[in-house]
Amino acid sequence: MSREGGCACGAVRYRLEREPMFVHCCHCTSCQTQTGTAFVVNALIESDQVETLKGSPQPVMTPSESGRGQQIWRCPDCQVALWSNYGGTRDVLRFVRVGTLDAPGEVEPDIHIYTRSKLPWVRLPEGALAVAAYYDSKEVWPPQSLERRKALFG
Repeated sequence: MSREGGCACGAVRYRLEREPMFVHCCHCTSCQTQTGTAFVVNALIESDQVETLKGSPQPVMTPSESGRGQQIWRCPDCQVALWSNYGGTRDVLRFVRVGTLDAPGEVEPDIHIYTRSKLPWVRLPEGALAVAAYYDSKEVWPPQSLERRKALFG
């Protein structure tokens, strides 16, 4: 399995070497502000499973609700956000912007988070897993994804 993606201008290309551990559709106000839209879909994957094929994304630190910041990796030319690292600058787990994949429609969210700030006109799919804020990954992630997470963080 591999999925490829890149920025709008083509200066940066990347490949996911395996399936994501979990996929969030985040409706928080920070994501709304940073993307200029209603929500963002992020595929959580180990950083060493994201291979840069072309170009050099550049990190930009932005504020986050946790106070530890969010590092957003952008194309240096067109400034498209490709992925983020939350909780500071440690690049161990990437939140890859699903919209930058060549086939974003193939990657569906596993959960909708921060629905307390979801825009009122956004309708979630019937039966979608949704939470008002964040959640306990031990309760919702599949066992194989929890194993991968444990390998990263102990």
